[in-house]
Amino acid sequence: MAKKDKVFIFDTTMRDGEQSPGASMSLEEKIQISRVFDELGIDIIEAGFPIASPGDFEAVSAISKVLKKSIPCGLARHSKKDIDRCYEALKHAPRFRIHTFISTSPLHMKHKLNKTPEQVYDSIKEHVTYARNLTDDVEWSCEDGTRTDMDYMCKTVELAIKSGAKTINIPDTVGYTVPSEFTKIIETLLNKVPNIDKAILSTHCHNDLGLAVANSLAGVQAGARQIECTINGIGERAGNAALEEVVMAIRTRNDLMPYETGINTTLLSKASKLVSNVTGFPVQYNKAIVGKNAFAHESGIHQDGMLKNRNTYEIMTPESVGVKQTSLVMGKHSGRHAFKDKLVSLGYADLTDDVIENAFGKFKILADKKKHIYDEDIIALVDDSLVIDNKANKIVLKSLKVFAGTGEPQKAEMKLDIDGQIKSASETGDGPVDAIFKCIKNLYPHDVNLQLYQVHAVTEGTDAQATVSVRIEENGKTTVGQAADTDTLVASANAYIAALNKMIIKRDKTAPMMEQEKERVRGI
Repeated sequence: MAKKDKVFIFDTTMRDGEQSPGASMSLEEKIQISRVFDELGIDIIEAGFPIASPGDFEAVSAISKVLKKSIPCGLARHSKKDIDRCYEALKHAPRFRIHTFISTSPLHMKHKLNKTPEQVYDSIKEHVTYARNLTDDVEWSCEDGTRTDMDYMCKTVELAIKSGAKTINIPDTVGYTVPSEFTKIIETLLNKVPNIDKAILSTHCHNDLGLAVANSLAGVQAGARQIECTINGIGERAGNAALEEVVMAIRTRNDLMPYETGINTTLLSKASKLVSNVTGFPVQYNKAIVGKNAFAHESGIHQDGMLKNRNTYEIMTPESVGVKQTSLVMGKHSGRHAFKDKLVSLGYADLTDDVIENAFGKFKILADKKKHIYDEDIIALVDDSLVIDNKANKIVLKSLKVFAGTGEPQKAEMKLDIDGQIKSASETGDGPVDAIFKCIKNLYPHDVNLQLYQVHAVTEGTDAQATVSVRIEENGKTTVGQAADTDTLVASANAYIAALNKMIIKRDKTAPMMEQEKERVRGI
């Protein structure tokens, strides 16, 4: 059998994905994600835009130090300062990539860059060459490529390769193209650029028309050998091509796309849940590959077909993406050993004893309240335990009583442990959640904007466990808190407190940097 062509998977969840409004990630969360991505088998991880902020620089630098197999990458505009900053963040890694870009469409050159095509052409030579002197792994992108004149694109691609770029990325920046057009672009480059054999062609497709995955696969079938994508398809506006979808499409339809990616697909579900938990963006139930209903069958006809032969209604197995076909029923009589075994089967093989013990305690309490414990219940408990480490938190909920109903103002009575000191408060509000949040502000005075309050049940029934997501903003910084409980109001309080604890950590970390900047200004 002939060796299959390799399609490189370039993940930009922590760069393009983080540019989704409200999807910011902390340094610790990015490191956690990068370790899972490394294990997943992603070839190149675009960890951030180092020049964008000190936080982005710190994240790219930290990730470049922890990756074992994946190649870290940073983004840079056509600016020597950008490229230098990229190099400084990545230089700790034995191998790294600098990804530099400039717009090439008439619209972008005129209205965004205010440059002539000749000036853009000269900039490509100058900045790709500059990046190549810092690393032998340079990627160049022609932003808004799918609205670029083809003759001009061929000319710029030839120059970028001649200047040292080993990967040429063709972005469908605004999700404008359709598969037949994208196919023609890749084929034209392969046929008309004389030195195209010295570089790998890449796709970077946005999903504004819902065609990001289709365009990416069309590009690969035409000859591209790298796909830029994100977990859960997150990204600016309507998002990017979803990594899990392009990978499983290639694996499932290997008859039409005889390529290999090297991705350990059994970790896709784990990666999806982690990114969803960190960003606070829930995965839609009918999302391909990783959605809750991706392997669910309710119709009697479908169930009958599945019982006779699972291939009647499933084109891939749930196990192939890390989803169990059936749920092991867990109850109040289950012990620690069974609980730990269940965690391993759900993809949580490397949890610390403290996190397991915390989750097990919550599990026993939940088991007394619910008749059936589902996999989703346990996942919510573990994710909650990973986010909330009481020893590290400044604020911890000790007790909560809520009085709600008609006729009387809704009222909350709360006790918080703040730095080891127990404080109590009672507040009324426009609803029980408003009263709860007022109590927290009373006991720990602060001024933040509540950007998101979202509740969804993770299991069925009136005793369903609720997961609450809260996003808050202070001086341009945002944090996301999540909590799960059968009592939605308790989950609401814990989610807000989790977001507030993260904000306190962010505030403390950036305070010294702000003082240094003040000193610098005083010196000027």
